Amino acid sequence: MPRQCDICHDARAIVRRPKTGQSICKECFFHVFETEVHNTIVDSKLFKPGDRVGIGASGGKDSTVLAYVMKALNDQYNYGLDLYLLSVDEGISGYRDDSLETVKRNKEQYGLPLLIVSYEQLYGWSMDSIVAAVGRKNNCTFCGVFRRQALDRGALMLDLDHIVTGHNADDVAETILMNIFRGDISRLGRCTEIATTGDGYVVRSKPFKYAYEKEIVMYAYLRRLDYFSTECTYSPNAYRGYAREFLKGLERVRPSAILDIIHSGEAMHVAADVQLPSLDRCERCGYISSNSVCKACVLLEGLEKGIPKLGISRINKLAQDQEACPPDRREQAVDVVHFEKLREEALEMRRERQRRSACQQSACACAGDSV
Repeated sequence: MPRQCDICHDARAIVRRPKTGQSICKECFFHVFETEVHNTIVDSKLFKPGDRVGIGASGGKDSTVLAYVMKALNDQYNYGLDLYLLSVDEGISGYRDDSLETVKRNKEQYGLPLLIVSYEQLYGWSMDSIVAAVGRKNNCTFCGVFRRQALDRGALMLDLDHIVTGHNADDVAETILMNIFRGDISRLGRCTEIATTGDGYVVRSKPFKYAYEKEIVMYAYLRRLDYFSTECTYSPNAYRGYAREFLKGLERVRPSAILDIIHSGEAMHVAADVQLPSLDRCERCGYISSNSVCKACVLLEGLEKGIPKLGISRINKLAQDQEACPPDRREQAVDVVHFEKLREEALEMRRERQRRSACQQSACACAGDSV
């Protein structure tokens, strides 16, 4: 006999929740999943009415479900948000170009504006060209650093107040484990936060912080959402993959392990006498950095000088080795736009919107007086 839903006790159960072990029907699953995300947003006070929120959209299951749920919750609970899709084209042939086609379809399906920024446009390098220069061992370092900064650049181009990403509970638990394994105390403290200030201008948050990856996959499947499911061509050797396998092993033995790790990470505090790196601005591009030159600029310098391991290996002294610098590549180097210029342009866009809004309100008031 088919099992009934543990929540409504009426419809047939078709889903067993990994997080709680409940057997529930499709409609109850949709309800509890969306309600839990809504509660995360409200309890953490992530947004305020009028915020311009960019959804980091890759075309994968996490960002596609995030875009769908954010639009649905914004409409249902009247958050009053202006939503945008923001995508980064890393320049990975046969992977990112295909996934961006999914994002373009999502743009039409959800009726949301879309901005795509590319590594080639911002830095003068695609991931294909970076991998050709550095090989496949350390390529994920370049991609992670450049993508984070690219999202913040795109956010300033749109004058966003907030970026939301599809990082789920599995991702957060993996990051906690990675930072513990590496002994990275400063990142361990930040990775458990649901919202961070990024470069100090745009807030970045994770509404799916407590949502299991398996439930996101089930949601996408049951909602019949249009998403791209192929893994990145260059990611098989990524360090995160080993943390993921370790976490999956723990989850098989103890399904609550993912949330247990997150709550443990949240409870960790750095002793008051431990000196953490102080944050400042990169003297080259103006991005937030704990050093005088940010990681992105160091990596980019290494690429331009023909020393791709600069910023990865301990060979900073080679930065002055001009013989290693291909002259033709240096001449083709892209002038990276300074963040201060982007911030000024974003502020001007904001002031212009405020002026238009004031004019519209004035016009409405005058029209009301004449009536």
